[in-house]
Amino acid sequence: MPLPQEFHDIAARVNNWGRWGADDEIGTLNLITDEVVRAAAATVRSGRRVPLALPLRQDGVQTGMIPGRVNPLHTMTAINQEIFGPGTVATSDDAVTMGLQAATHWDGLTHVSHSGRLYNNRPADAVTAHAGATALGIEKATPITSRGVLLDVARAHGTDLLPGGHAVTPEDLDAAEELAGTTVRAGDIVLVRTGQLRHYLAGDRQAYAFPSPGLSLRTPEWFHARDVAAVANDTLTFEIFPPEIEDLWMPVHALHLVEMGMLQGQNWNLEELAAVCAEEGRYGFFLSAMAEPFVGGSGTPVAPVAVL
Repeated sequence: MPLPQEFHDIAARVNNWGRWGADDEIGTLNLITDEVVRAAAATVRSGRRVPLALPLRQDGVQTGMIPGRVNPLHTMTAINQEIFGPGTVATSDDAVTMGLQAATHWDGLTHVSHSGRLYNNRPADAVTAHAGATALGIEKATPITSRGVLLDVARAHGTDLLPGGHAVTPEDLDAAEELAGTTVRAGDIVLVRTGQLRHYLAGDRQAYAFPSPGLSLRTPEWFHARDVAAVANDTLTFEIFPPEIEDLWMPVHALHLVEMGMLQGQNWNLEELAAVCAEEGRYGFFLSAMAEPFVGGSGTPVAPVAVL
């Protein structure tokens, strides 16, 4: 179905085109300033480090539901090979074929388009078969290090796992922010926990994929009002799936990536982080989530680390 008027109304309210100039290619990453990073570094107290990435493995989260998004295929190209002759040092090498968004990843600004446009009014045909993203490629992303804030929506609801049909609302984010005891501020990276990844960690890939809780169409305005730099969560599709409005597919992707210029991440493992934050009674931390600079990429694998 065509995008409804409700979508276009929200798009007009969250649009960042031209905010950082007509040539801008990084969107809300502009909000991660030197001052923001210094403040983020000041959140480190214990030095406790929590990894947030899933292992890259052939039996990963992808089930074939998303065409072309293959789990990592790992191949050895050399095994203890004495390439400089007998008795010399031997080497082993390997190669991987995978979808850039196969596991824990960032969606780049060319991952979706709507109405023929990409972020900052770039034409959608800036993405080509041979060069990939000729503008707004993931390699343009500046260093993604900032204060991270965990909004544990599942815990705010008194559960380990939100039901599959739960659309995370601004009210849910408010409740999780209150639970966190901190205020989301400009330049923060927000991590939204639904608990959905528990299905995958328990070995049920199908239950992880569908149906899934996720972000509601109403939430982009919440992130825009707070000048959030990027958002990630612990689901395959990021937004609620199937969609909350029948036949309106991926509207939150379009609002974040196209209108706001805001990266979004999926398949982040927030389970250990949720336990650590609850134990320490604080939900703000230093977050490093650097994008691998694949030239022309519409997304990138990432191995985020939260430092408390």
